[in-house]
Amino acid sequence: MKIEIWSDVMCPFCYIGKHNFESALEKLSFKDKVEVEWKSFQLDPTLDPAKSESMLDYLKSRKGISEAQSKQLMEQVVQMGKSSGVDIRPESAIITSTFKAHKLLQLSKKYHKGNEMEELLFKAHFTDGKNVADTDFLLSLAEQLEINREEAERVLSSDEYDDHVNQDIMEARNNGISSVPFFVLNGKYAVSGAQPVEVFENALNQTYQETASPFKDLSGENGNACDADGCSI
Repeated sequence: MKIEIWSDVMCPFCYIGKHNFESALEKLSFKDKVEVEWKSFQLDPTLDPAKSESMLDYLKSRKGISEAQSKQLMEQVVQMGKSSGVDIRPESAIITSTFKAHKLLQLSKKYHKGNEMEELLFKAHFTDGKNVADTDFLLSLAEQLEINREEAERVLSSDEYDDHVNQDIMEARNNGISSVPFFVLNGKYAVSGAQPVEVFENALNQTYQETASPFKDLSGENGNACDADGCSI
């Protein structure tokens, strides 16, 4: 069974959703039969990799919400993260372009380490306050996963793998995906947002047992997700 997951490094619900999904998967007897592929999605492709700002300033300026509303949203995300075993520190997050990070993710899939790289990128952005547009830092992640440094440096300094990132984004657009995280189960079912563990567990069980049904949405009613207009709870 194959699970495709569209996400962006700067999306807190993608980080939370990843851990909820993985917690659900660990409970299932067929977990070893599940292949997971991470797909690229950019919430804000206009961000300049040479510039950065705090999450608070970004929410206020780009999303048009007040400082009080921004801080409230950030605190809600922190609490949701704690419930899922994720350490999110919005005050440390550096908002910048995620395109290079997605290129490294695409390269890591060649080495069958996409899931590991996705986790490192999320942790770097939300917990460690690292700049995920910085080439030297991204190269350190590649080395951490024993990905060839010279190859990673070539990919990050050229347009190599740009088409892989753009293809994922185009595929999302063609499938009507406008917010992340977005999980496609066996090409037939969909779960959107950072759903609770039990929603993922039920969806995975149903997909595994019934693969011939038409595509339908198995999300719960209150999915948390991010789109181009921001994150909603």
